[in-house]
Amino acid sequence: MPLNMAGCTTDCVEKPISICFQKFGRFVGTYPWWFFISPLLISAVLGSGFYFLEDREANDIEDQFTPVNGPAKLERQFVQQNFPQNDSVFSNQRLYTDGVYASFIAVSRSSNILTDAAFQEIVTLHRKVKELNVSMGHEVLTFEGLCARRYKKCIPNKILDIYKYYGNNLETTELTFPFFRFGFSYIFLGYSVGGVNINSSVIKSAKAVRLFYFLKEDNRSRTDLWLNEFLKVFPSNLSLNFIKVTHSTSLSRQVEFEANTKDVIPLFSITYVIAIAFSILSCLRFDCVRNKAWVATFGVFSAGLAVLSSFGMMLHIGVPFVMTVANSPFLILGIGVDDMFILISCWQQTSVHDRVETRLSNTYKEAAISITITTLTDVLAFYIGLMTPFRSVRSFCLYTSTSILFCYIYSITFFGAFLVLNGRRENSNKHWLTCKEVPEECPVGQSKWYELCCVGGAYDPHTGREEVQPMNHFFKKYYGPFLTKSWTKVFVIVLYCIYLIISIYGCFQIQEGIDLRNLAADDSYVVKYYDNEKAYFSEYGPNIMVVIRREFPYWDEKYMSDLETCIEDFKNLSFIEKDIFTSWIKSYKHYGYHTKLNLSTEDVFKDNLGTFLRFYSDFKQDVNFTNNSIYASRFFIQTVNISTALDEMNMLNNLRETAQKCPVPLLVYHPAFIYHDQYAVIVSNTIQNIGVTTAVMLLISLLLIPNPLCSLWVTFSIASVIVGVTGFMALWDVNLDTISMIILVVCIGFSVDFSAHISYAFVSNKKPSANEKAVEALFSLGYPILQGAVSTILGVVVLSASKNYIFRTFFKIMFLVIFFGLFHGLTFIPVFLTFFDMCSGTPAKNKSGPEEQDMKNRHTNNIQSKAKDGELKVWEIYDNHTFQPDNHRTCQSQPCSAIWMITGNNHHVQDNQMCMASTIPMFRVDSQTYEVHMYTPSDDGMLRVTCPSKQCSEVQNCLLGNSNHIQESNVPTPNGSDLSIL
Repeated sequence: MPLNMAGCTTDCVEKPISICFQKFGRFVGTYPWWFFISPLLISAVLGSGFYFLEDREANDIEDQFTPVNGPAKLERQFVQQNFPQNDSVFSNQRLYTDGVYASFIAVSRSSNILTDAAFQEIVTLHRKVKELNVSMGHEVLTFEGLCARRYKKCIPNKILDIYKYYGNNLETTELTFPFFRFGFSYIFLGYSVGGVNINSSVIKSAKAVRLFYFLKEDNRSRTDLWLNEFLKVFPSNLSLNFIKVTHSTSLSRQVEFEANTKDVIPLFSITYVIAIAFSILSCLRFDCVRNKAWVATFGVFSAGLAVLSSFGMMLHIGVPFVMTVANSPFLILGIGVDDMFILISCWQQTSVHDRVETRLSNTYKEAAISITITTLTDVLAFYIGLMTPFRSVRSFCLYTSTSILFCYIYSITFFGAFLVLNGRRENSNKHWLTCKEVPEECPVGQSKWYELCCVGGAYDPHTGREEVQPMNHFFKKYYGPFLTKSWTKVFVIVLYCIYLIISIYGCFQIQEGIDLRNLAADDSYVVKYYDNEKAYFSEYGPNIMVVIRREFPYWDEKYMSDLETCIEDFKNLSFIEKDIFTSWIKSYKHYGYHTKLNLSTEDVFKDNLGTFLRFYSDFKQDVNFTNNSIYASRFFIQTVNISTALDEMNMLNNLRETAQKCPVPLLVYHPAFIYHDQYAVIVSNTIQNIGVTTAVMLLISLLLIPNPLCSLWVTFSIASVIVGVTGFMALWDVNLDTISMIILVVCIGFSVDFSAHISYAFVSNKKPSANEKAVEALFSLGYPILQGAVSTILGVVVLSASKNYIFRTFFKIMFLVIFFGLFHGLTFIPVFLTFFDMCSGTPAKNKSGPEEQDMKNRHTNNIQSKAKDGELKVWEIYDNHTFQPDNHRTCQSQPCSAIWMITGNNHHVQDNQMCMASTIPMFRVDSQTYEVHMYTPSDDGMLRVTCPSKQCSEVQNCLLGNSNHIQESNVPTPNGSDLSIL
């Protein structure tokens, strides 16, 4: 027996909201000019906030794209406090920041750069760099005046010293790698010579040479001037025959990142033109009165006002404007246009004969819940995104959520008011362009062109509504019935399984973290530099400092044994070079051995430490030896083969795990860890945001969609789309980083949009079967959803042409979100809903016997009538009603086989009598011609039909209406054979 799910509805929230919006729609329809002008004035006032745009820009990469209070930032603070830099003895190995520098990489055009010809060109460039100068007021800033120094000399590039010493013989000199003994010291060539071909530690050939020019950090304004001059003039127009050069500075990444905003401004203009063009084309009608071209234009304009108002308000408040926020207008445009199409669709379902305020009232009643659900889900998804530790994500979410709120407000005020104004024009049958009144019917003798351009105001005479658009017919007559066929459903299920398998596979292929090179444009000089750096200098990675962060008895052999064990654990890591290890304690013990000091006692250890540190000034920067106590110290280990984001993540995690396992209190640090910290939080934070947002979406769906089971389907759609987007974005070479994390949160909102529209339409329509509900839902909202999806994709498609990774990533993920969300909304969800007719808000029919059950299972209702000769004749009536045999007698009288009755709902049948609502037509079918003769009972009258046949001559059969008295009807009385249906 079918379940009656009528009690399983949750419209206690949905119904009051619909009523409130219905009243609000009437209010807007009564005073449209107030609601049309007010948003314009509000936007003008709030838009003045753009005056502060330059002051609010916050594009510092470290501040915006690294976790707030990340572990590396706390580690850097500890290092900075305990190991301050000594500018007189500069050591880039001991920097706690990236440093201030300029650099260039020379790549040989041949197989070997270690030639005299190549080095002559390198030396020429080197000389040009050292001769660079820039004026600052009356002062001339030169490299010699700004360079970082060691023993009062600028930090040299040792490879040039080697070339200067060997000259033409460099090519035949046996340079060992990575260390080369030069004079009385060993020089590390791992950062200077790249792409090496080695035989027994001797370099046979090398492909590239890298030079650094370090500057002092004490006055950044002076050094920044010189670095900017370096970027302007380097490389020069020198003719380089043997080498190719790429260059960069410590400022380059930041400068190139900030330059990306210039790339998006023209794209935004193109997007609005595309959106307006698409909206107008979608709303064009071959009726010069019903044409919605102006409605579409003002719908897009409404979204623009929302961006202006929200951004202006945020800038007035003082919210930082990060470059990621520049993606937001593209998103808002799609959302605003989506709401516009929904409202237009509902407006077209209202009667053209009603007053405009009534039409808007009914429009809001039907559309309010749908656009409210999508707005709430989108806004809450972005507000939940504020929990992320990335400031760039926070700014994006704050700007975008506020924009969506304004977009929603302006849709039901500004846009709704324009619908009313446009409706008044239509009621007057005025031309959409000239506003001149035109005839409803084409005068005799006029051409087709005249009829097309100068005749309008047509509507469906049967429904009183605007004529249904071809695409709506497509969804009802073709796509809907096709989708609800049994074999199509099987195919859809198989297709979904394939989609899910590929998506899950992709989820396991995803890479984490943002490559810093991607913060610059594709054609940027710094990208070429990073490419060469990765190609030729990735063998030796960052030199990591391991810090003993508390007082420690270095003289105690037992404790030192624990420390030595930890050092060995570090050296045993796969990415650590065992033979490259810098330690002050190792050198101090070597010093003690040669000076015959017993360093196993505390007094001797501390008394001689000061003398040792004065001789070895580098190590003095590695020990915080204050007031005869060692508060902290550090040593260094060398990483190798760190070239990918996965390598960086594994390096950071393994180093920190090794430090935590050590009984000695240790921390590991390198300036690059500030950026690598994203790996520690990106996955957990993404899962947290998605989990919380999905739970909130489920709650909203339960409250606003009047059926809990369908709310679960909406939640299922969210999870399914997220899995699909995550998996396919990995297969599309998009990493899980701060940019994609933002869009995955957006993904939740948009997946709700499509599924909520269809689910709500499915639940709220009154069709008797699940298949018919699915078709009706697609007929009502299939085309608006398709329009909204296409408009959103068009809103971001221009970003695919951007030269910037951030904008291209935004396009890729948004495309996946919209495409999969649309596919779920128009294909998967309608099919899945048909499997669960419990989502119906209409009570199921009770079984009355095998004859009725047989009629229920038919696609059309069979109406049977017995002729006088006993022959059974069948007519098919294509309507959504159930026809019952005459054993349900309309009156307490003897049965009359010639009379059949039609019911719209089982609740109308009580005590073997049927109350027929006045709105249900009654008719008879001529047995010869099969013509249908329609009759409509009066609202307060009773219809009584006399059966003249002998079989029921003594009985008067009646249909009970609204009156309490039986009255004679004026309906013609047919004979027994003709009277088939009433």
